Amino acid sequence: MSRRVGVVLFPGSNCEQDVLEGVSLVEGQPEVLWHGDATVKGVDCVVVPGGFAHGDYLRPGAIARFSPVMSAVAEFAAGGGPVIGICNGFQVLTEAGLLPGALQKNRGLKFLCTTVPVRVEATDTPLTRSADKGAVLRIPVNHFEGNYTCDDDTLARLNAEERVVLRYVENPNGSIDDIAGICNEARNVVGLMPHPERAASELLGSSDGLPLLRSLVA
Repeated sequence: MSRRVGVVLFPGSNCEQDVLEGVSLVEGQPEVLWHGDATVKGVDCVVVPGGFAHGDYLRPGAIARFSPVMSAVAEFAAGGGPVIGICNGFQVLTEAGLLPGALQKNRGLKFLCTTVPVRVEATDTPLTRSADKGAVLRIPVNHFEGNYTCDDDTLARLNAEERVVLRYVENPNGSIDDIAGICNEARNVVGLMPHPERAASELLGSSDGLPLLRSLVA
């Protein structure tokens, strides 16, 4: 039986269909989780996708964190369930306190829409268990507030506990320590700014996102 992957849909999300298709490509069973429902419907994994949840009118993710589904996502994560936040989803997870730090405006105050090389730093997370440590993957980014920041103590803990999951080979946005993705202490919650679902086929320019998508259904 294929692994069920729930994809949260907020008003303003725009990458949910990409994630649903990406999960299908790796033989997972995707289903939509509506933000107004306080349940994750018994899925095996939750993805909070990219977009502009609730229009990002306050700041990215700040309103979405109060959606009923996020209480269910937090409970799911506390029980060890795998949760992945991509781009705006990463921002939502930091606002919800499921991941440390914050995402601020890119260096140079410019929106980025390009493909960047990222290096896999850890392979013991639900996002990277099917990837090779040290592998460099070409994956698109699409954000204005993707510049990850945290205080010195948090950065020291992330490095000491090997919780930096992905790093930019060529830092596009000013993120501290070239961080492209991190995980929580329990290693079951991961946030990243690059979009693996947009690198799921050579027809899209790269299939380097497939190892990360396969990890979700492994």
